[in-house]
Amino acid sequence: MNLSDYGNVLENISLKDYNTFKINSLVKDLIIVNDENKLAELIKNLDQYFIIGNGSNIILYNDHYDYPFIKLDFKDIKVFDDNTVYVGASVLPIVLIHELYKYGLGGLEWASGIPGTMGGMVYGNAGAYNEEIKDFIKSIKVLDKETYEISEMGVEEARFSYRDSIFKENKKYIILGVTLLLKEINIESSKELIQDRLNRRLASQPLEYPSAGSVFRNPENDFAGRLIEDNGFKGYHVNDAYVSEKHANFIVNKGNATGYDIINLINDIKAKVKSENNVDLILEQEIIK
Repeated sequence: MNLSDYGNVLENISLKDYNTFKINSLVKDLIIVNDENKLAELIKNLDQYFIIGNGSNIILYNDHYDYPFIKLDFKDIKVFDDNTVYVGASVLPIVLIHELYKYGLGGLEWASGIPGTMGGMVYGNAGAYNEEIKDFIKSIKVLDKETYEISEMGVEEARFSYRDSIFKENKKYIILGVTLLLKEINIESSKELIQDRLNRRLASQPLEYPSAGSVFRNPENDFAGRLIEDNGFKGYHVNDAYVSEKHANFIVNKGNATGYDIINLINDIKAKVKSENNVDLILEQEIIK
């Protein structure tokens, strides 16, 4: 099997620049694919693989991966007359927001600081400031990993809930793109809102260090950050993996943290919060083994 028939292949490459934790794991083959049909053919011929987006919300546990990673390169943005927009899974939300200014459309300002791709946002029903991506979705374009067929999935079928979806529960689908229903906006007001959101993030989140965003989901009627802070974890670390001093629900890489370091730190936090507060913190990030 010639992997280069399906996309651009990078061999024996570090994934440090492909994950937001900046973990220096190696992968035997990284395949960058920009054709949906070639993607379907590729996965048909692979026994094991991992689909990577912008590398946010994941923890690379292994030092080396013998199976290939597939990086999607689907960046189409198509705007239709009824304020619907088709967006490829690889588009970053901030790129989409600025592109839609040409059409006077918006509504996703809350997502401007999210580092994941649109596919990743759909996968985890990303949200911020009391908004969630599910509330803007008309349909999702998916590739079925069992039948290798491409189809449109409705919102109800996607079974969205807080930071969850069918895509997390059932790994048979690859998200190729999403059709959104947006609204007409005042562009200057939109830019002001984005700047306000950025200022708030700079004040409250450790953006100066590599991280993968919020580590745990918020428990019902509580905040994971509060529980972690109250248990004395701010500044606690395992080697170069640190609980942020600025926001306790962030783990940051202050040097050469490994996935093993990050997981050990996560386990320390979970154990103490369970012991002291009887709360089972649920990991929001995905561990890749």
